[in-house]
Amino acid sequence: MTQIEQDILQKLVELDEAVQAMRTANPKPNLLPLFTKLDDLAAQLPPETDPELKHFLQRKSYEKARARLEGRVAARGSCGP
Repeated sequence: MTQIEQDILQKLVELDEAVQAMRTANPKPNLLPLFTKLDDLAAQLPPETDPELKHFLQRKSYEKARARLEGRVAARGSCGP
């Protein structure tokens, strides 16, 4: 796993934790910086990066991207076979 992929995984974990905390948090966490950072990191991925991972990040399928980075099989959606 590249450093950028590690950074993306870390941000995906942070996003998941922030979303889970929203139920009880007051004030609610601002998720926009996490989304912005994920977009910035995804733009830095080299051309040889797993195309499925890139697809998940472009489509904002963050759970699937996290599963892919963690070595789990990501569920297939309606985007393709």
